[in-house]
Amino acid sequence: MVSTMATTPDSSLGDVKFLTVAEVAAVMRVSKMTVYRLVHNGDLPAVRVGRSFRVPEQAVHDYLRDSYVETA
Repeated sequence: MVSTMATTPDSSLGDVKFLTVAEVAAVMRVSKMTVYRLVHNGDLPAVRVGRSFRVPEQAVHDYLRDSYVETA
């Protein structure tokens, strides 16, 4: 799985904070399996490091913002 992230001249990968699947699950208050499902479905970008995944922190915030649903 290859993930691409748009970068601007002012940003670099050194500035990106990566979270583990467990950290993402804690932030989102979901199970680790839910995070793995989001990554495998392509809904949440991730970088594979060895046998584990790292998710850019901003991607988690973007996902949550874009998934926000207002109720009546």
